[in-house]
Amino acid sequence: MNESGQLERLYQVQQLDLELDRLTQQESEIAVELKEARAQQERINNDLEDAEITLEGVEKQIRRLELDLATSQEQIARNKAEQDRNATNAKLQSQYENVIQQLGERVTDYEEALAPLYERQTTLQERARELRSEHRSLRPTLGSLEDADEARIVALRAEGQERRERRRDMAAAIESRLVKEYELIRRSKKGVGIVTFEGGRCKGCNVVLPTNVQQRAALGRLPAVKCPSCGRFLIKLHD
Repeated sequence: MNESGQLERLYQVQQLDLELDRLTQQESEIAVELKEARAQQERINNDLEDAEITLEGVEKQIRRLELDLATSQEQIARNKAEQDRNATNAKLQSQYENVIQQLGERVTDYEEALAPLYERQTTLQERARELRSEHRSLRPTLGSLEDADEARIVALRAEGQERRERRRDMAAAIESRLVKEYELIRRSKKGVGIVTFEGGRCKGCNVVLPTNVQQRAALGRLPAVKCPSCGRFLIKLHD
């Protein structure tokens, strides 16, 4: 292959590289519907987790108060039984009555504290059920969107593999040093390592090229001529 042909082939390699860049970019672009469905699922999961954590705390308080309530009720029953057996005079009767009254007030306090907690427990349980229902309802839609996105990615990767194979074969026919230098330039220049020039201007950076640079680049000989401004390889395409 002549020197001009080497640069033209390198330019074709770049077209494949740009197509591969596009495919990679497309692979990372997620459909709006899928993004929204994932965000909705995350919101439901977070809300459900918050509800369950709060419910756990409420139920812990309920269990503690119910235990205290049951203990106080048992103490009342025990004191009443002892009162019946042992209160043989007015003084002992009064002592038992005072203890029973204090325990009764404690029972009332526990019952009053439990009432709003039971209400809160019911509200949180209902909220958790609603969120689980939302999660179940969303699952088929999200699954369908995930499957479609996976199929999209598989298709893009298959297309990319075909491009990579063509690029490999094409690059194999070009001097390895030229390809390596092009790749270095491409990495540092936003994916473009070789550019055309028209009207005396570099298409990579739009700088007016010196006449001698234009003349040498138009010959298409190696070593490849670079733009003195942006450092990209220059090529003059012929119809």
